[in-house]
Amino acid sequence: MKILLKKEVKNLGNEGDIVEVKTGYAINYLIPQGFASAANKSVIKMHEETIRQRAHKEAKLIADAQALADKIASMLVKVSAKVSESGKIYGSITTAQLAEALVAAGVEVDKKDITITSEEVKEPGTYDAEVKCYKDVKGAFKFEVVPESAE
Repeated sequence: MKILLKKEVKNLGNEGDIVEVKTGYAINYLIPQGFASAANKSVIKMHEETIRQRAHKEAKLIADAQALADKIASMLVKVSAKVSESGKIYGSITTAQLAEALVAAGVEVDKKDITITSEEVKEPGTYDAEVKCYKDVKGAFKFEVVPESAE
């Protein structure tokens, strides 16, 4: 009997797989437990259409994320920080500061998606960071730490 798995079943398949199993196993265990549903022609056709639509949506999301990553990669973000007389930064540069600077530059990102890839940021200069735009799409950018002007 052909069934469509609704959940991952060990030694059988993953969610969304169409597999062939013994009728008793399907009727007495998999279907009543909610692990699967019978896979007739209409269910298989609907499943194939769903897969096609998901692939289309996924491709659009990846393309949008790549465009955002390319936009971010061309940017040099400036972050101001208080600096001591010896040239060291008070405190540290955080991902929240980088997120604010990116928003000011016109790119909406969450601070949780930013990673500072350079070693420790201790003094003014140019450093590297990375933004996770979508699953495996990341955009690297440079940020410059400038001394805060005394007013």
